[in-house]
Amino acid sequence: MAQDQQARLDTLRAAGYQALYNLDYETARARFKKMIELAPDDPVGPQCMASSLWVQQLNQSWELKATLYSTGAYTDTKSTVDRKQADEFRKWIRQAKQLSQARLRRNPRDVEGLYFLGAAEGLEASFAAGVERKFMAAFRAGTDAVDHHREVLKLAPDFHDAELTIGLMNYIVGSLPLPTKMLVATMGVRGSKKRGLETLERVAAEGKWAHDVARVLLIDLYKREKRFADAERMARELAARYPRNYLFKLQAADALASQILALRKAKQPASAEEKELQEMFASMLRDKSFDAATRELVNVRWNIARKQLQ
Repeated sequence: MAQDQQARLDTLRAAGYQALYNLDYETARARFKKMIELAPDDPVGPQCMASSLWVQQLNQSWELKATLYSTGAYTDTKSTVDRKQADEFRKWIRQAKQLSQARLRRNPRDVEGLYFLGAAEGLEASFAAGVERKFMAAFRAGTDAVDHHREVLKLAPDFHDAELTIGLMNYIVGSLPLPTKMLVATMGVRGSKKRGLETLERVAAEGKWAHDVARVLLIDLYKREKRFADAERMARELAARYPRNYLFKLQAADALASQILALRKAKQPASAEEKELQEMFASMLRDKSFDAATRELVNVRWNIARKQLQ
């Protein structure tokens, strides 16, 4: 019976994430609610619900879109937090943490309990930083998440999903200015951009449930590292896997535009890439499934790309 329940949870979880990354939030949360009904004492359902709210907030944030696509087009309108969704997010995070802690009281070496506690803390950190802009709160929650996930890896070294928070924290701390890096080192926190990227790449390749989150993170980090070809490849892979998600298509186009600029700067030929970029935008503009707001965003991105490449 336990195996049958786990199989049903896994099926619902996979269907929920498939819908979530295709921007179908209603279907995703319907699947996650069924998980909670099926296993009310398991932290996996609340953790998935919180994850869906976090992803939706980020996708709907103009500020995030400006960050992802390297444009100031939408930064004039400051992103605001949906209070109702923020409260619901915190409700599910609290529930995920409480259920995880209950498991750990029964068995301190419960790998799943440790993982979901760290995953909830990692989500809490991401929401605080990416949505609410509360960076100290994000740092504290992120540090707790890393500590719990390191415990997971001591007990289960092949539990690659637990490496997501560790890899991201490594990269973030490794990217800090030297004085700040020295300050956090006094608190026992050290980082390395190279090690962080390698860890996230391992999660993207070998993770079970966190591999797509790792890929999403890597797109932006590759751009920061000027690895535009890698960013484009990763975005294309996600766009093929989730064809209804226009954000991945735009990210691939943005990475290709940056790649063209880099080739021009190095005085290397880029005509093939330019033709490919034009076709990418033309294909998106022909897509009749896009609503008016999405079509407007595609047009804005195409106009910005053309200005950058003039």
